[in-house]
Amino acid sequence: MINQTCPLCHNKNQETIIPFYKDKHRGYLQCLSCSLVYVPESFHLSEQEEKRIYDYHQNNAEDPGYQQFLSRLTNPLTEKIKQDSKGLDFGCGNASAIPFLLQNKTDKISLYDKFYANQSNLLKHRYDFISCTEVFEHLRKPREVLEQLINCLLPSGILAIMTKRVIDQNAFANWHYKNDLTHIIFFSEATFNWMAQKYQLKLEIIDKDVIFLYKN
Repeated sequence: MINQTCPLCHNKNQETIIPFYKDKHRGYLQCLSCSLVYVPESFHLSEQEEKRIYDYHQNNAEDPGYQQFLSRLTNPLTEKIKQDSKGLDFGCGNASAIPFLLQNKTDKISLYDKFYANQSNLLKHRYDFISCTEVFEHLRKPREVLEQLINCLLPSGILAIMTKRVIDQNAFANWHYKNDLTHIIFFSEATFNWMAQKYQLKLEIIDKDVIFLYKN
């Protein structure tokens, strides 16, 4: 694991990209510039293998448990957005519950997913909010995706992200979240602070796995 470039901040200084953890499946690095923990590309699954795993997911938009899980993002988002706001559920998967959970506030929600709803024209529009539930940990090119999503936001728009956060190495060692081989990047609060400063966004920590970034 040498000559690594951080996929988020594109830091190439090898003195500030350090080993973070290693298990029987893969190694993990941490960039000291943006604090991102990530899996080197050599350990990434192919896109075919990745999709095969997603196809096993049994998410059901009408499942009360699934709705309750997503409500940690949608409930506070409902309080922030205006009536009839235009939104995008980015990385919606094959059964998005976001439109259902926000139906009392808006029916103007588009769905995008590179595997299940790959309508690239939607990424040329602008939105009052973009939801990303359990998406960011899968991104191979997080910087490019982040910049694309920021460009898709209208002024004062909200990028609402749900992803579990890294605490420290000791917690990481026993963290079930890392065991999903489709999870290849892991964010800490420090990483989100770096993102907010880099792109002049306002950061709000909503929950242990939910953050909102506001476009100034």
